[in-house]
Parts: sequence; structure tokens; C-alpha cells
Amino acid sequence: MTTPPNILLTHRFDTPLGEMLACASPSGLCLLEFADTPADTPRLQKELNALQRLLAATIAPGVNTHIQQAQQQLQDYFRGVRRNFSVALHMSGTAFQQRVWKGLLRIPYGQTLSYQEEAQAIHQPAAVRAVANANGANRMSIIIPCHRVIGKNGQLVGYGGGLARKQWLLQHEQRMLATDFKT
Repeated sequence: MTTPPNILLTHRFDTPLGEMLACASPSGLCLLEFADTPADTPRLQKELNALQRLLAATIAPGVNTHIQQAQQQLQDYFRGVRRNFSVALHMSGTAFQQRVWKGLLRIPYGQTLSYQEEAQAIHQPAAVRAVANANGANRMSIIIPCHRVIGKNGQLVGYGGGLARKQWLLQHEQRMLATDFKT
């Protein structure tokens, strides 16, 4: 199905960690967030409003190839048979935010970095706070793996989906890696 470029489609689906909302343009996925608690509603509405403004688009319910692919790839991730995502992404943000998000994509499955290490990895060692803010602006939960970034002291900090989900995702990846060594 061909969608006019000024339409963003949204679709909700269930995952083992709760309902998620996917939003995609004809170019790619532009949002994937948890959407199963009342507290999610204002945050999601703010993100959808920002996407409408940034992309000069209207939001409508529906599904396109990018949403279907994201849903299938997430199912594979949760089953432990996918570690990397290939769905096209339509990332809307500043040049700095996009550099940070591309850096997140380079964090290997099952591994973590601190915000300071992430800032060093993008060659901006003094920009730790800005890196943390860019992580917080990431609109693609799991697919752009901001859950793999932890505090300098090893503590779990800062995850829009909640720290319990962050911990679950990190433990899931560790379990899948451990399974590899047993087979």
C-alpha cells in the first residue's frame, strides 16, 4: 500500500513487555514506544505532536511495510532469534542527536556502555550530559538500543520505558548470549 508522504501511520501491538506503538512514514519507522500505561499517554502524544511538526505530516491509524517489519523483527528479538534490526528508520532530530543514535546502533547486543563511554565513542568526551539528553529523545525503543546505556557506576538509569523494562531487556540479551554458549 502506498501512503502519501505527508501521512504517518500508527499501529499498536503487544509484546512480552507490554503494548507498543509504532509510527512510520513511507521512508521508515519514526517511532516505537511503550504505550500500555496511563503515564505513557502524555509522553506519546508529545512525541507524536513533535513528529507531526518536524515532518509536516498528519497521523492516521494504519500499517505499512515498515510497521509490519518492525513488529516481526521485535517478535524475533523477544524469541531470541534476532540481535540486529534491519527495518528502515526515519530518524528526526538534530545532527547531534542523530550522531548519538547512530552510535547507539553500534553497541553490540548484550553489551553496555556508560554515557561517558558513549560520548567518547562519538568523539565528544565532554558532552556526557548532551549524550544523555539525546538518548532520552530516542523515539525507537529497543531498535535503537538506548537500553544498553548505563550509569558510570554500572547502575541502571534513564529509560523512557521504565527501569524494570531496561533491566529485563539487558537480562534477556544476556540469557540469549548464554544460550549460545551452551549449544
